[in-house]
Amino acid sequence: ITSPKRPIMRPPLLRLTALLAIINNGTNAFVVPSTSSSQTTTRITNHILLSKVSASENDKTIISNDNNSSSRRDMLVKTTAVAALTMNAAVSTNPSLANAAEEEGRSIRFDVANLDGVEGNNGSFVLRLRPSWAPKGVQRFEELTSKSFFDECRVFRVIPGFIAQFGINGNPEVQAAYRTNSIRDDPVAVTNSRGTVVFATAGPNTRTSQIFINTREQGNGFLDKQGFSPIGEIVEGMDVVDRLYSGYGEGAPQGKGPNQGLIQKSGNEYLIKSYPKLSYFTKVSFVN
Repeated sequence: ITSPKRPIMRPPLLRLTALLAIINNGTNAFVVPSTSSSQTTTRITNHILLSKVSASENDKTIISNDNNSSSRRDMLVKTTAVAALTMNAAVSTNPSLANAAEEEGRSIRFDVANLDGVEGNNGSFVLRLRPSWAPKGVQRFEELTSKSFFDECRVFRVIPGFIAQFGINGNPEVQAAYRTNSIRDDPVAVTNSRGTVVFATAGPNTRTSQIFINTREQGNGFLDKQGFSPIGEIVEGMDVVDRLYSGYGEGAPQGKGPNQGLIQKSGNEYLIKSYPKLSYFTKVSFVN
């Protein structure tokens, strides 16, 4: 499996969606844009000052009506309000439209043990899958989750400020079914920013079951050109991800950490005996 190496980043991509809200206080009507991020960990505050603004006939963004407003301008306000309400109703009653607007996939909860390498230190984090980013990758991840593939999986490669990697099943017989069962690549739709979740690869069209989480504060944007396509993002508990045990360092043969070949061959028997402090998932399950 390709192990990404770290140089220069691109800034994380911030994707915003526009929402329309109608505010009507009896004498003034405004069409007010509001902003929200697709990442629930990002908080954006907009201070909107509402004041009477004289609007031309072509102005469809801010409309101010006073006692001298024409009936044509009143009609424009009503038409705009009806259009906005119709759009909101359509989105709320049509799941496909709602998903397209919010780009939401299923949420998956990871219950984690051995945080910081200490028995009894437990926590959890939540991954939100993004089908619009990488539909093939999301489908495979959902398949693995539905089969409880990640339960008891060790996070065998944790490089602080870079990535945390997992996805070799603790039972070699289960892992054998996926070792060469690869899926085709998804085009890279978003950058490898901090908190994004990505399949590891051994070259083009070789994604199987191994996963890594980007943990570098500035992101790992240099991985974009290498074809690493994020399938989702951590939306809760990134502080827990940062506590995944990293004391064993890089894996063999570059370092003294676990050898992937031996994990494939002997699974958790090898890891528990030789690397007992590794953090691991007690349960990985769908939230919705």
